[in-house]
This record gives sequence, C-alpha cells and structure tokens, in this order.
Amino acid sequence: MEPLEPPPPPLPLLYLDVDGPLIPFGGPAGRQPEHLTERRIREVLGAEAAGHPLLVRIDPRHGARIAALPCRPVWATTWEHEANICVAPLLGLPPLPVLEEGDGEDAPYGVHWKTPLLVGHADGTAFAWVDDEIGAADRQWVADHHPGPTLLLRVDPQVGLTEQDFAVLEEWLRGPV
Repeated sequence: MEPLEPPPPPLPLLYLDVDGPLIPFGGPAGRQPEHLTERRIREVLGAEAAGHPLLVRIDPRHGARIAALPCRPVWATTWEHEANICVAPLLGLPPLPVLEEGDGEDAPYGVHWKTPLLVGHADGTAFAWVDDEIGAADRQWVADHHPGPTLLLRVDPQVGLTEQDFAVLEEWLRGPV
C-alpha cells in the first residue's frame, strides 16, 4: 500500500473591501462610470434596492474575475453582511464569509481597524487584502504579526479594481504562496 499524500495546503484567503475597490468613489462628480442600470439593480435585488446611488458603479465583470481566482474570498468591509445582500448578487457571486468588525483585538494608533482582524482570522494562512485604505503602518503590523505570505493591494478609490490589480492578484495567488 502506497503512503497517502498529505493534503494540499488550504487556498489563500482574499479579503475584499467594497467601497473603493468594487464601488469607486471620490473625485469630480460624474467621474465614475456606471456599469449597471437602476432597472438591472431592481431585477437582481428587488425594488427596495432601487435608488441606492452607488450600486450602479459596480462592474459585474469583476465577479467572474474574483470567482476565477484560486482563493477563498471573504468580505472585509463596513458593509458586513449587507455585502452578501446588495453586492454579491450584482457580481454574480454566492454569499461569502464576512469578517465582522469587533471580532478581534483593537488596532493600535495608525493601523487600520481591519488589520488585526484579518491577521487573527487568517491564523497564519496566506492571504491577500484588497482595500483603498492600506497604509505603511498596516504593512508593518502584518509583517510583524503574520507568519504566512501576504499581499496587501492598495486600490485607488477613485478608479476601483483595474486589470493591473487583477494581474497582480492572479500572479501572487498562482505563485508559490
């Protein structure tokens, strides 16, 4: 009888922020493209979602790109569970796990409140974090507290996720993580 191969390591986690990466904001009025119509939003989410001024900025093509990545996506956003109600359906994604604010230790001064939560949730597992508020203090805190591989990808909130951002994610996730 041949010895059993050890199971492969778990896929890396992908922590996703909504405002900024998936819903661009800021800058001059009317600068962000609108990818969805109010009619399409009502079709997918129902009449109660009509009139939400930011949902039209979601690019539904991002859902297929995220789903194709070799990772386990997790919402890391102040939208918390609302991301599964309002954002995931517009992206064509199933409900994702949610990192809830207050699930971990408090962040020290200058470190984003999500940073300790992500590190605690990942528990040593490789992860990528896509957010528009990642700074030098977050990078240092992660380097000091997380033993596994990480990619902290800061996205321009006025532009949102770009082809270049997806290329960086794909290269990192398909590399020796």
